[in-house]
Amino acid sequence: MTTLPAAPPFALRARLLSPLADGGLLDERDGLLEVDASGRMVGVGPWSDAASASAVDVRPLVLMPGMVDLHAHLPQIPNAGLGSGLDLLTWLDRYIFPLERAYDRSVAERQAPAAFRAFAAAGTTTVVAYAALWPDSTDAAFAAAEEHGIRAVIGKVMMDRLTYDGDIEPGEILETSLRQSDALASRWHGAADGRLHYAFTPRFAVSCTEEMLRESALLAAHHGAYWQTHLSEDAGEVSEVRRLFPEARDYLDVYDRVGALGTRSILAHAIHLSEREVARLVESGSRVAHCPGSNLFLSSGMMPLGAYRAAGMSVGLGSDVAAGPEVSIFSVMRAGAVTQRVLELTGKGDSAGMLRPLDWIRLGSLDGARVLGLDADIGSLEVGKEADVIAIDPRFTNPLPTDDPPSAADDVASRLIFRPHPNMVRAAWVRGRLLDRG
Repeated sequence: MTTLPAAPPFALRARLLSPLADGGLLDERDGLLEVDASGRMVGVGPWSDAASASAVDVRPLVLMPGMVDLHAHLPQIPNAGLGSGLDLLTWLDRYIFPLERAYDRSVAERQAPAAFRAFAAAGTTTVVAYAALWPDSTDAAFAAAEEHGIRAVIGKVMMDRLTYDGDIEPGEILETSLRQSDALASRWHGAADGRLHYAFTPRFAVSCTEEMLRESALLAAHHGAYWQTHLSEDAGEVSEVRRLFPEARDYLDVYDRVGALGTRSILAHAIHLSEREVARLVESGSRVAHCPGSNLFLSSGMMPLGAYRAAGMSVGLGSDVAAGPEVSIFSVMRAGAVTQRVLELTGKGDSAGMLRPLDWIRLGSLDGARVLGLDADIGSLEVGKEADVIAIDPRFTNPLPTDDPPSAADDVASRLIFRPHPNMVRAAWVRGRLLDRG
């Protein structure tokens, strides 16, 4: 295969396939993508013989925006695919807390670089991730992301009610965790010229006191950082939250009462919501990470995506590894599409949830960028945006080696979603710099 450029400036001749900010679609079957020395796209359009004599011809590769993974757990990746069918709280205790407890700096220094290579190999150029309770391993994960070149939002997990840290006095956990998170945000939020961001990360209401939730939200606001947690993932979890916070109207109200909702808040799962909670999420501008692969793997439930989107909720996609068995957002799209078909067949869905393949591509790219408030810079192939781009070889999705790739844009997207191949992503760039894919 033709050698792909490692750094800007460069120009590539390929098929261009991307959602557009105005709601339209870019589909140039013979297109030209030009990236300037700063890593921004300065030319996106059809190829012409006079367009760029220096362009590298990478046909039949398809250039697309990099995928945005809104919810992942770095320490958990080694256990991906283990524990299917367990309820959430049992799965956490058996498979996850032991991994996170062991995620010290030395483990993070070894595993985080491999994790970021795996994300890039799957076509993910932006990842929003939870680390573990330990500040040193969170720091190491940030350092690995800085070195690798991926765009990342990371946070140290915060837990002061249910915790796997047995070496600290319970009365010291709150102040210690807040101090450590504050220091990490001061160091890393906005680092690498804005490529890295911090997310204050109380795990979920079951593991956090009201004070932890409130103070973490205040710190996030102080730093202009993100605030991420879980919401209504599992029926047992919802019941436990009701027991722990009897004064709250519902699960979302636990977070609302402490001032945690808003456009910088990313709530993962959000499956079992009341109409009131849906309306309040929309009203507050809070964002949701839809993790259908994880939801099916742990039998957590099926998100009524159509109803949420019709209500105006801001939703993107998350792998949720290790509850999600794969890091690929394309595989997440497949799980999401299957979920919506099941809801339709059982009379619990509606036409708004039956997305076309290109709609799923939009959800995994531009909509994910919008969740993060980064859609002015990434999420689509458009002039002026940063070159967070992936190159895909559609031939890897063919049923037989002799087949030609489909030509219609929706058919190309359908193959990527329903027949994703681990080798189909041939390159990934962030700001025009080629990422190591391992």
